[in-house]
Formats: sequence, structure tokens, C-alpha cells
Amino acid sequence: MKVHERIDSRLRDFILAQPVFFVATVPSSTDGHINLSPKGLQRSFAILDEHRVAYLDYTGSGAETHAHLRDDGRIVLMFCAFAGPPNIVRLHGHGRAVLPSSPEYATLRGNFEEGARPGLRAIIEVNVHRVSDACGYSVPFMEYVGDRDLLTRWAERKNEEQLQEYRDLKNSRSIDGLPAL
Repeated sequence: MKVHERIDSRLRDFILAQPVFFVATVPSSTDGHINLSPKGLQRSFAILDEHRVAYLDYTGSGAETHAHLRDDGRIVLMFCAFAGPPNIVRLHGHGRAVLPSSPEYATLRGNFEEGARPGLRAIIEVNVHRVSDACGYSVPFMEYVGDRDLLTRWAERKNEEQLQEYRDLKNSRSIDGLPAL
């Protein structure tokens, strides 16, 4: 494993080339559940500078990341090479959810090439304090076929009021009862 001072151009290129990444967060309570979520969708991840990244957070069945960031703030993002030379990059930091109602949202949203997809609920911004990469020798080769469109199609069938009702029902608390959205 090698620890880097920052996200340099080589790491930037590697990170942005990955079609999937993983997000892990924890609550401050030692008896709370650790959360690990896969994230995808092309152009939904941005490197803001050498120590800051962000990703588009879409409406989903849970809001553990939101709850954990409100409670504790710690987050790690992991990118694995499933094609090409083996590598694993981890970005450790502190994150926060930037909601559409925030004055910073529009500026942060401008960092993404991705066109408007329905169901966007927040942008997760991470201040990165540790950048590392490792060999990834045991990560299997996998072929990227394309993004699934199920989440987009699901959200397209709902208006903003229906999306908000869903978030109120499914995203207001974590599985440990912590406030989320």
C-alpha cells in the first residue's frame, strides 16, 4: 500500500475511469451498523481538487450515508480496477450531504458533466485527508456492459411530490434510528 499526499493526475485518471465505486460510513455509536454501498451511473462522480471529491446521490431505499455523515462524518470511498492493470484506491475523509435547498448546491452541481437525471436528492461532498492505493491483485476481471436504467426509469414515473413522499417514508431515519434526510 502506498499513501499519497493528494489526488494526483494518475490517481484522478484511474478514479474517473471506474464505472463503480463503493462508499462506507459508520455511526458514532459502536453498536450501530456499518454501511457499505455500491455507486454507479456514469459521470456521477467529480474530483473537485486534490483533496475534495463529490458524487451525485440519488433517491434510494435507504439513507444510511446521510445519517452517518450527520452523526459522525467519517467516510471512505473505494475504487477497484475490474479491467486493465490491478489497483485499488481508497479516499478517506469527512463528508456531508449538500441538499438542493442549500445555497452551495447549484455551484457544486456545476462540477458534474452528467445531464439531469430524475431522483437526485443530494450531492455528497468529501474532504479527503488520506489517499492510498494498493495492488488489487485479487480483484477479478469483470466486463462493464453499461449502467442499469432501473433507478432512472423508477424516478421518471414519479413527480417531485411523490419522490418527497417516498423520501419521507424511506429516507427519514437510518436502520439504527438516526435522523437521515
